Amino acid sequence: MPKPALNVLFLCTGNSARSILAEAFLNSAGRGRFRGYSAGSHPAGKVNPFALELLEKNRLSTEGLHSKSWDEFAKPGAAELHFVFTVCDNAAGETCPFWPGQPVTAHWGVPDPAAVQGSDEQKRKAFLDAFTQLSTRIRLFLSLPFEKLERQALEKQLRDIGRAGTEEKAR
Repeated sequence: MPKPALNVLFLCTGNSARSILAEAFLNSAGRGRFRGYSAGSHPAGKVNPFALELLEKNRLSTEGLHSKSWDEFAKPGAAELHFVFTVCDNAAGETCPFWPGQPVTAHWGVPDPAAVQGSDEQKRKAFLDAFTQLSTRIRLFLSLPFEKLERQALEKQLRDIGRAGTEEKAR
């Protein structure tokens, strides 16, 4: 009998770009072992069209993707969360709702592609950069030996993953 999927929530402020990209990628790459969700502290109300374009170009499902409040996941009857990752610095600094079940949390900050000003090509590049960083981190996450890691070691691994891809930018 297969194990039930582990639920992962990606949080951002607007839930229109980064968290949406992460949700869609995890739902594809997780192959039923993981179920991705996304939400925002102050949802934009719609998914950024550049995010949808990028997902479609990469043949990732956009079905059901929508901008929603993180309050949906704190309500009774909401999916039990096993992991919660903030993907923007604003959401990381906010007071999150209480998540039942004490999910493992980490901050995986990624620059906001929706904030980029300029041509459509510059915006597309910003979205691709964010997607690349998130997909790399999610692949690292999926490769972890979950059954062998105690919670404290898992939390350290997740924090380390949150720094993946930032080393080059610091140089």
